Amino acid sequence: MFFTITHDQVQFHYGSKRWQYSFNEIVELGLLKKKKSYLIENGLFITITAIAYYCMVFSDVMELYYIVPTLLCYTFIIIYRFHGNIDSEYYVIVKDVYQNEIRIKIKTLDRPAIGKQIDRYLDLEFDRNLQLQNSNT
Repeated sequence: MFFTITHDQVQFHYGSKRWQYSFNEIVELGLLKKKKSYLIENGLFITITAIAYYCMVFSDVMELYYIVPTLLCYTFIIIYRFHGNIDSEYYVIVKDVYQNEIRIKIKTLDRPAIGKQIDRYLDLEFDRNLQLQNSNT
């Protein structure tokens, strides 16, 4: 269990990250899905293409001397890009009444369990709000 929910507090522990809030301090609690950026892979691809184009147009190098290394580099980039099938990164986000925001990166395999626990928290928060409204009327 990543979340420990008591009658008035929510505690979270994931790896070395820990925090604790009371129910009244949390403004927003949820999961954020962030698309992974491929800036390095795209930059390498563009650089290799530019070098190969330069060799093709402006040098007297025979074709095989720049085509084979270019194809090998493309192969390594593609293997590196598709080695992991993770296209998204997930974060647990907590915003509190003090205008603080905590973001904790979580593993993709832990996302379903943490998502269920956040749903449980949101259900409890909804029930608490309903009880407060019923007691006020």
